[in-house]
Amino acid sequence: MTDQLCWGSDVFGLVFEWDADSPVSVARIEHAGRGLAVHRVPLVEILTAGRGHLPASDRLAHTELGSRLRYVAHEEQSHERGRRLVIRQAADGVEARLTLELLDGADAAVRSTVEVRASGDRPLVLRSVASWSMGFTAEDGPDDKLTGWDRVRGTGDWLGEGRWTREPLRGPDFPRLAEDRTGQNPRGAWALTSDGTWSTGRHLPTGAVDSAAEGLALAWQIEHNGAWRWEIGEDTGGGYVALSGPTDADSAWTRLLAPGEAFTTVPATIAAGADFEGALAALTDFRRAARRRHPDNAAMPVVFNDYMNTLDGDPTTAKLLPLIAAAAEAGAEVFCIDAGWYDDSGNWWDTVGEWTPSTTRFPGGLGEVVDAIRGAGMVPGLWLEPEVVGVRSPVADALPREAFLLRHGQRIVEHHRYHLDLRHPAAVGHLDGVVDRLVADFGVGFFKFDYNINPGPGTDHDADSVGDGLLAHNRAHLAWLDRLLDRHPHLIVENCSSGAMRMDFAMLSRLAMQSTSDQQDFTRFPPIAAAAPISLLPEQAANWAYPQPGMSDEEVAFCLVTGLLGRFYVSGHLNRMSGEQRRTVADAIAIAKTLRESVANGHPHWPAGLPGWTDPWTALALRGPGEDLVSVWRRGGPSSTELRFPHLAGCDIAVSTVFPTGLPEWKTAWDAATGTLTVHADGTGTAARTLRLTVQSLEKESGAMQ
Repeated sequence: MTDQLCWGSDVFGLVFEWDADSPVSVARIEHAGRGLAVHRVPLVEILTAGRGHLPASDRLAHTELGSRLRYVAHEEQSHERGRRLVIRQAADGVEARLTLELLDGADAAVRSTVEVRASGDRPLVLRSVASWSMGFTAEDGPDDKLTGWDRVRGTGDWLGEGRWTREPLRGPDFPRLAEDRTGQNPRGAWALTSDGTWSTGRHLPTGAVDSAAEGLALAWQIEHNGAWRWEIGEDTGGGYVALSGPTDADSAWTRLLAPGEAFTTVPATIAAGADFEGALAALTDFRRAARRRHPDNAAMPVVFNDYMNTLDGDPTTAKLLPLIAAAAEAGAEVFCIDAGWYDDSGNWWDTVGEWTPSTTRFPGGLGEVVDAIRGAGMVPGLWLEPEVVGVRSPVADALPREAFLLRHGQRIVEHHRYHLDLRHPAAVGHLDGVVDRLVADFGVGFFKFDYNINPGPGTDHDADSVGDGLLAHNRAHLAWLDRLLDRHPHLIVENCSSGAMRMDFAMLSRLAMQSTSDQQDFTRFPPIAAAAPISLLPEQAANWAYPQPGMSDEEVAFCLVTGLLGRFYVSGHLNRMSGEQRRTVADAIAIAKTLRESVANGHPHWPAGLPGWTDPWTALALRGPGEDLVSVWRRGGPSSTELRFPHLAGCDIAVSTVFPTGLPEWKTAWDAATGTLTVHADGTGTAARTLRLTVQSLEKESGAMQ
C-alpha cells in the first residue's frame, strides 16, 4: 500500500509517496494549478563509509542507505515567518529528519535541510548528505525524458563574475546511452562544485532546469559560504537534481558521528515557476522573506566608496577631504574609506590584522576625516578584511597558533596572509574587539568586509577531516556575523570578496549589499550588472558607477546607468569633474533615491536574453505593478535592438527616459501584439539609458516610433 502526503502552498505543492518497500520521494509537483508526476528518487541521500552507492558511482544520488530508509513519521509546525514540515525516516542505525520550510510572502519556494543521527550502537562515518534530492522529468510520456529540458548555470571569476549559460540537457553531457539494456541506472552525473571558501569563485551555487513543453522551471540555491555541490543526473526513468554542501569526493569532507550524535546539512532552497524567470521571481521572493530584518533593507542609502578607479587603496587626508565634499554635494549618504587607512608603511598587504589608523596618512588623525564625513551629512564607513592576518602583522604572533587554519600543525599561508579560524575564542575575541573599537571610537556606521584569499579545503585541527574543519569554521563565521549585527543592529555591512568570490545566500541573508565585481573597465561591467539578480536581490547588487573627469557625456551616463537598477554605489574623481559632470552625477543619485522602492520590490527580467559577455546590447529590467524599469547598454554593434516583454503583450505602453535626461532621447517603438520594444540609439556606439515602461491600457494596435 502506498502512502501519500501533500504539502506546500496554493502556488507550489509537493506530493510525497512511500510504502513498506521504498523510501519517501517526491512523486508529483504542483504549480499554479498544473501538476506533473515526476521520476521518483529518494528524498534523502546519505553516503557513508559502511554504505556506498548502488550501482557504484560518484553521485550524490543512488546511495544504498538512501534506498533503505523507511518512513517513520511526519509533523507540521508553524513558526514566526511561516510553516515547516518534518519527515522522519530510519534504517540500519540511522535516523534522517528532513525539514522543509515555507516562508510567508514566498509561496513558490521551499528551503530544505537534513539532520542525520547515528541512532544505533555503532559510529557512523558520513561521506556526503544531500540537502535536497528530487526528480523533475515526467514519470510518463515520451521515452526520451530529457528532451525539451534546458539547464541554466553560472560561472564566476575575478573581473568576470556571473556569466550565465542556457543549454539543452540532451546533448554532449547527456547522450543517449541505451542504459535500459543494462538493467541499471547510469553512473555519471553533470555536477558543479566549490571546494574552498570562495563559494562563487568558479561555479555558482544557483542553477535551474526549465521545460517550455511542461510549462515548469525549477531554480535553486545552496546557502553556504564554503564548499558545495549540485548535480543533474539521468536515470533510466528520468532526470533528477541533487544539492549538497561539502562532500568527501569533492572537498575532503567526512564526519564521524558517535552513537547519538547528529549532523545537519547546509540549507538549500528550490523554487518553481512557469519558466526560468518565473522560478527566479519565486527565488527572489524567498530571498526577501528569508533575509535578516534590518533598517537598511528598505532605506538603501547611496554609498560613495573612494577605491574603484579613484584612490585605489591609497587614501590620505589631503586626497579624501575634497572627495568628501564633492560626494556630499552630489547627494551620497554614506562615504566609505576603502583599503589603506591602516597603513603607515606603504605596503599594507602582508601587514594587515591590527586595524589601527595610520598616522602618516592622516596627520590630524583619522578622526579628522571621519568628522568631515559626518559633518557633511554622511555616514562614515571603513574597509575591513576581518578574516585575514598578514604574515608580517604583529597580530600573527599575538594570537595563539590554534586561532588560525592549520594543516598538520602549520598555519596555512595564502598570498602572504594567514587565515583566522573562527571556531577559536581568541580569533573571535580579536575581531569583536576590532569592530567594537572602530564603532565606538569613530562612530563607523558602514563596513565594507572584503575577503581576498581562499585558504583551500580547510583545516585538520580539531576536526574529523579538513573539509569538516572548514565547514565548522564557515558556520562559526556566520554565527560571528549574527552576533555582530545583534550588538550593532543599525550597522550596514557590505559583502565583498575580491569582487564577488563569495556571493552566496548564507552571506547575503545577513549582509546588506554585495560588491558585484572588481571590474575596472566600465564597458565590461554591463553583463555583470545585468546578471547579478540571478544570484542575489536587485537591492543588494552594488554595481560600481565610477564616472571619471576625462569621459564624454555618454560615457559618464553609461557608468551611472550601470548602478541604477541595484544598490547605487558610486566612485570616481568627483572633485576633478566639470560642473556639468557633477550635476549629471547628482541627477543620477537623486533618481536612484526615487527608484529605491521599485528596486526593492521588483522582479528581474532579461528582455534581451541572458547577458552574454561580449553582446553589443545588454538589458536588465525590473518588473513592478503597472510598470517596468529597464536599463539598456549599447557597446557597439547595430544601432537598434529589440527587447521582449511578453508579460506586457496586449497593453498600451508609454515609454519615458528615467536617466539620463540631459542627453538625446533614444527612439522607441512598441509592438503590443508581440510585447516587443524596439530601441534605436543615435550617435555613439558606447551609450546607455534607463527607461520606464508604463502600462496605459489594453492596446489594439501596435505603436509607432516615439
